[in-house]
Amino acid sequence: MRIGKERLKKVLEIIGDLFPDAACELNYDTPFQLLVAVILSAQATDKSVNQVTPALWAAYPRIEDLAQADVAQVEETIRHIGLYKNKAKNIVKTAQIVLEKFAGQVPDNHKDLESLPGVGRKTANVVLAEIYKVPALAVDTHVSRIAKRLNISAPDADVLEIEQDLMKKIPKRDWIVTHHRLIFFGRYHCLAKKPKCEICPVQAYCHYYKETIKK
Repeated sequence: MRIGKERLKKVLEIIGDLFPDAACELNYDTPFQLLVAVILSAQATDKSVNQVTPALWAAYPRIEDLAQADVAQVEETIRHIGLYKNKAKNIVKTAQIVLEKFAGQVPDNHKDLESLPGVGRKTANVVLAEIYKVPALAVDTHVSRIAKRLNISAPDADVLEIEQDLMKKIPKRDWIVTHHRLIFFGRYHCLAKKPKCEICPVQAYCHYYKETIKK
């Protein structure tokens, strides 16, 4: 039986006390820079993205600059992150499309965002929440892991199912802040390989602890 709304509310309050200032850790100055940073963050850490973007922004400060960039040079600039060849191609093409189709403005809806190369639902959700304050729950590896360990979602649930489970059980007004806090909880406390179960304040509510650690 999945965790109920009231029990989940208590868990999220505890996580909120742990990480009250949780926020996006990608560095950016403009909406388009955030879009690019989130594209680059696929299968890469925010830390690694933040290490390559200063040089990227310096070389291509405007959308127009990136749209006209040589893909090989962009590859060289971001080559220290995973899948850099494909990502270089995607961000250059995305810059071109945003200029030509959207007059240089980052789209403010799922359909248009997901029409861009390298942009899936998770990336769209991050951009909509961060830039346009549209309530959204982006499911990355951290959120997915926490949802399953806390028994919010089934062990075999996919990202869309997890997103639906979270949206059903969490008030819409709390989606953005909950997304950030769950990421911080997964990134800094409920780690993939060595979760801090023994000192975890949500231990009493945790399905993973009861089924895996306590045994």
